[in-house]
Amino acid sequence: MDANHSTAAVLPPPAVHAGVIAWLRASLFSSPLNTLLTVLVAWLLLMVVPALVEWLFIRADFDATNAQECRASGGACWAFIVEKHRLILFGIYPFDEQWRPLLASIVLIAVIVCSCVRWFWKPFLPLFWMASLTLVAILMWGGVFGLSYVENDRWGGLPLTLILATFGIAFAFPLGLLLALGRRSNMPAVKALCVVYIELIRGVPLISLLFMSSVMLPLFLPEGFSIDKLLRAQIAIILFAAAYIAETVRGGLQAIPKGQYEGADSLGLSYWQQMRKIILPQALKVVIPPLVGIFIALFKDTSLVVIIGIFDLTQAAKTAVADAAWRGFSAEAYLFIAFIYFIFCFSISRYSQSLERHLRTGYQR
Repeated sequence: MDANHSTAAVLPPPAVHAGVIAWLRASLFSSPLNTLLTVLVAWLLLMVVPALVEWLFIRADFDATNAQECRASGGACWAFIVEKHRLILFGIYPFDEQWRPLLASIVLIAVIVCSCVRWFWKPFLPLFWMASLTLVAILMWGGVFGLSYVENDRWGGLPLTLILATFGIAFAFPLGLLLALGRRSNMPAVKALCVVYIELIRGVPLISLLFMSSVMLPLFLPEGFSIDKLLRAQIAIILFAAAYIAETVRGGLQAIPKGQYEGADSLGLSYWQQMRKIILPQALKVVIPPLVGIFIALFKDTSLVVIIGIFDLTQAAKTAVADAAWRGFSAEAYLFIAFIYFIFCFSISRYSQSLERHLRTGYQR
């Protein structure tokens, strides 16, 4: 009897209660409604995916020399991207000097990747950023070390998008922290100013701020004094992102138990010591997911600068499509830049998830 019981104890559970079959029943066929939705989604995928794969890859043309050959293939004309990739990626930057924005993009991506590695979280990291951004400015502008000068009206494509997003995040984050602290300040004047700023900026879309920075801001400047259009757009992006970061960080600060503040007071720490060593590290860990959402949204929102005539990645794609010799391949152009945006946004998202796991910010039940 004991032997039989011991043998029965080690038998695996029935397939309907564990394994793939159990997962399918629980996740896809747990109710009549879920079963219906599963069947509809499966039917939709069977209808769409084969045709999409055929158009994207099987019947696609990668080496056509003109638009007529591409149209004859009946699939995607990736030869158009091969022909126009330099215009899409670098805009109207001088053709013979496009190695400079390429190298500048590599430097920006490298410094961002290094900043994501914990080994680089040391006091020299700000100096590393300053040196990298200085190198990017030298490469893009030139005028020194034998490089020809290129005014920023001719910048465009991916390097310009990276510059707007990188500088936007780098300056908006500390400004957002200060605004969040100011909104929770006990000083009425400081708190009122921060509240007015945050609510005002969050109450209008980014496109309005870009229009104001491009059209209205020059009207308030002294005669003979002007600010570059690219700099005005960068300031608008920074101010916009800072307001959203401030509200997100404020939510994290409110989530910190009151005992943490009391414990910091009992240690005799000053206000800034409390924030830097105890409160802010905990608050920022709590709000990693929404902060990453803001960073991703900011990276994508840089495409809005096209409305004020800045030659970003989206505008470069529109210019490539406007070529009469290759007209009619806008789908391929926008799929190409969508893939670029997806790579960057997906990488940011995956890094945030790994950072959450490392810091154990999630709450499992």
